Formats: sequence, C-alpha cells, structure tokens
Amino acid sequence: MVTRRHAVGAHYGLMDWLIQRLTAVVMAVYTLLVLGIALWNGGIDYPLWRQLFAHDGFKLASFLFMVALNYHAWIGARDIVMDYIKPVGVRLVLETVSVVVLVGYLGWTIQILWGHA
Repeated sequence: MVTRRHAVGAHYGLMDWLIQRLTAVVMAVYTLLVLGIALWNGGIDYPLWRQLFAHDGFKLASFLFMVALNYHAWIGARDIVMDYIKPVGVRLVLETVSVVVLVGYLGWTIQILWGHA
C-alpha cells in the first residue's frame, strides 16, 4: 500500500536553497574580484579605492553584491524566525523589522554609492 504524503507549510525549501547558493556565488565572485584587484595592485589604498568607485561598473557590481547579501540574509533570517519563533504575532514583528532593516541597508548603499557628498 502506497501512502501519499502532502507537505504543508510555506514550501520555500528548494527555491530558497537555490537562491541562497546563487547569492553566495555572486558574493564570492565579487569578493574574488576585490581580492584580485588588491593582489594585482599590491593592496588597496584610498586613491585606488576612489578610482575603483569612480566607475559605474564597479558601483553596479558593489550594489549587486549588497542586493545578494541582503537577499541571502533575508532567507536565513526568515527561516530561523519561521523555525524557532512560534507566536505568529512575534514572528510577524521580527520579520517586519528584518525587512525594514534590510531595505534600509539597501537605501544606505544607494546613498553611499550614488549620493553626492
């Protein structure tokens, strides 16, 4: 006799696992890029840092790194909250605070990368 089991819950498992791996790859590639630049130039000093961020391509790569980092963090934080926080009201508050903080970080990233000092 075969019994079919139906999974219940949010059904995020495989998709979130895949997204976390993809965001990790994006972050690793960016990290290797910065490390390669540092090794090629014998380190990173302030003039080189300013020169790197003078190019829109590096700014865009840095922004994509931050988007990947924030999405990666959101999946991890949401999974932890869903697994360990049982009162739904507390869970909703923690998830909302997490989203507000992560969106704030992205806004701050935009301000740093493209804001005018």
